[in-house]
Order: sequence, then structure tokens, then C-alpha cells
Amino acid sequence: MSRAFLVDIGSTFTKAALVDLEAAAVVARADTPTTLGTDVMDGVAALRDRLGAGDVPTLACSSAGGGLRLAVVGYEALVTAEAGQRVGLSAGAKVVHVHAGPLDRTGIDALRAARPDIVLLVGGTDGGNSEVLRHNAARLATARLPRRVPIVVAGNAEAADQVAATLAARGRAHTVAPNVLPRIGVVAPDGARAAIREAFLTHVIGGKGLSRDPAFASLVRAATPDAVLRGVEVLASALGQDVLVVDVGGATTDVYSSVDPAGEPYAAERGPGEVVAQLRHARTVEADLGLRWNAEAVLEAAARERLPVSDDVRAHAATVQNHPDQVPTSPAEAEHDLALATLAATVAVRRHARPAHPGEPPRRLTDVGLVLGSGGVLRHGDPSQAGALLRAVTADRAGGWPLPRAPRLAVDAAYLLVVVGLLADTQPQVAAALARRLAAGEPVPTAVDGRGAQPA
Repeated sequence: MSRAFLVDIGSTFTKAALVDLEAAAVVARADTPTTLGTDVMDGVAALRDRLGAGDVPTLACSSAGGGLRLAVVGYEALVTAEAGQRVGLSAGAKVVHVHAGPLDRTGIDALRAARPDIVLLVGGTDGGNSEVLRHNAARLATARLPRRVPIVVAGNAEAADQVAATLAARGRAHTVAPNVLPRIGVVAPDGARAAIREAFLTHVIGGKGLSRDPAFASLVRAATPDAVLRGVEVLASALGQDVLVVDVGGATTDVYSSVDPAGEPYAAERGPGEVVAQLRHARTVEADLGLRWNAEAVLEAAARERLPVSDDVRAHAATVQNHPDQVPTSPAEAEHDLALATLAATVAVRRHARPAHPGEPPRRLTDVGLVLGSGGVLRHGDPSQAGALLRAVTADRAGGWPLPRAPRLAVDAAYLLVVVGLLADTQPQVAAALARRLAAGEPVPTAVDGRGAQPA
């Protein structure tokens, strides 16, 4: 029987699934706290033993060690740098810094302070301005950035060779990708996204000090958010409808959507009022909306959005932020956790759906046919309570964004989106079949409280 062992090494928990590729079915799954204190492969090995995976081939993704930190250096804030930021988010990166215009010493200092893993260098449409792109390449070539930080060049194609030569002359690791903004208002993210993924795998993942095992870097095929977005793409394609996914995690709350931009192709022309076209497959990451590492920041964000918060939830947020590995041990704690998650999800979807800039339209989510919830608080909680969270999000009439007209609500209780995303390129038919099973709510093996796995 042909099988695959799929692993997501998260910032808080490591999740694994054993998949029968011939049947396109999950055989067993389990999770365990991520073993950051020793070696992340310790947790992976424990899950392999627990699931009886033996020497089954492994595909993994990772957001441990802070995930992928990306800085964007561009030409003009409302055009090229904005396009770069959107592409970076779609590549599974946490955009930690955006610089627009010619880099000077102050700009370099700010870039260094952001501690990026990768720099995305963009600027100019094809055949347009190249002066700022060439200037910034020269400054980056000599900047006192760590040598392990690669640069992905995705600007004016006519200047790409000169930019690459400038970086190579100083021994700066770099990759040239197609321009993310070949024409004004047109975003072409695929090439840069692939280059960011490759730079992450080649230069970043092995350098985070997460494991001493040389096999670790070869097992990880993507940053976790990139794998999830790939899963969302497959899900939307398999269903033939727009999809919205809300993933509430311990460190961040991520929102993904795959929408048909008014019938236009992937690299769509911008709509009325848009500086940069909306991406068909998009992700936003809210680093202040994690249920553990920054739980109290969720309350601050909720207050700014004028969302009510009870005293019990405030006390719960303070407790779990000081003890991020804590899981609910009573119905009351589970209820408070869900209330905190509802706040995080509501704020995160508002930010995802609202216009990015004044004068731009909101994201086109009115035709979303499936709203999918993800994250441990939903997977391990009562299904009716998880449904209440999603209903709160899709009935948020005070949020300032047009709601989906008639969405179906579901929860990724088996954490299949990552599995679908990891299999999408090597096993596309299996990935599509698993996506359809996820959407249909078919039962899968149930993990037992992170201590074991129940086979099918």
C-alpha cells in the first residue's frame, strides 16, 4: 500500500497524518507539543512511532521558530511595495518590514532591525523605471545584512540581469523571478511566490537552529501558511466555488480566500479605485491575534473594533498568555477559549475583507460558497460551538465588509488543508479527492488529545 507521512511543525503543536495515497484517505493522525526545547525532530519521531509510519516517505511544512520573516523593498508605496507585500503574504511569509523608495542608511538600519529571513526586492513595471531598483540592489549588495539572508528579485524585467550581476559581484545570495507588477494594476504573483518558497527551503529553514538532524531541511517543503494557501487553492478548484478559511492559531490568526475576481484571469486588471489588483488566492496574517502568545493583544484589537469582552475572557487571556502551552481542562475554560477565538476571527476577517487603502473596494467575498474554520480551538472544541464562531463571522454586519450571501459553514476538524497543500504538486488527484472529502464533512480518524492516534 502506498502511503505518505505528512507533518506540520507549528509554533505550538506538531501535527501529523498518515495518508493512504491509493484510497485518497487519512489512515491515522495525531499531534504533540512542538519540541522546541530540544529538537523539533524529536516530536516528529514520536508522531511517526505513534502512527506506525515506519519508513513511509515524509513531507513536512513548518512555522516553528517564528515562521518565514519577509522584508519588501520597493519603489512606490502604493504600487510596487504594495504588490510585493501582497505577494509575500500569499507566499506564506510574515511581512515584517516594507520600504518604498531609494534605500539610504536609515532605511538599511530599519531593514536590519526587522531581522528578515528573506528580502523581496521589487520595483518598476517591465520597461518602466529601473533607477530605484538598481540603486536598491547596490545598497543591499553592500548592506550589513547577515549573509544567510537571500534576496528575491522580482522587479522590472529589463533591469533583472544588471541587478543580478550587482548582487553576485558582492557574493549576495539571490534569485531572479518574474516581475510581480509587469504592468500598472496587474499583479503576477506565481513566479515570486515560487522563488520565495525555494529561498525559504534552501537558505532559511535549516538555519533556524530547530534541529540538528540533517534530514530536517530536506523534509520541509514549504512554510505552513504557504501549504495551507495551496490547500485553499485546491479546495476552491475542486468545489468550483469561492472559499474563505479562518485559521485561529496560538501565535497568529490567518485568513485565506480564493475568489473569482469578477471573472478576470489570475493576474487580473485592477478594478475601479484599485491601485493594485486583488489576488485571486490571498492570505492575511494577523500577528497580534494569537490565542496564546499574544492573547491580551486580541482584547486590545477587539476594543478598537468596539467588540464586547467579558471579565472572564479578560482573565482567561491573561492566564493563557503567561502559559501558552495551556489547553482547556474544563467546560468553562473551553467556553472562554472559544470566546477569545471568536474575537480574533472576527477582527481578522474584517481586516482581510476591508479595502486595503481608501478608495479601493473591499475583497469580493459575497459569492463565497464555503466558509471553513481551522485551528486547534475549533478542531478540539464542541462542533456546535465552532459553528457559532463561524456564524458570528459571517453575520458580522458591523464589520464594514459585504457578507457572503449564502455560505455553507464547516470546520477542518482533521486538519486536512495542510495535507491537501503538501500533496498538491506531487499527488494532485489525491489532494483534490481529500479536498472534496473535507468539504463534504466525511469522517476521518480522530486524534486522542495529542497523546495518541485512533486508526480508521
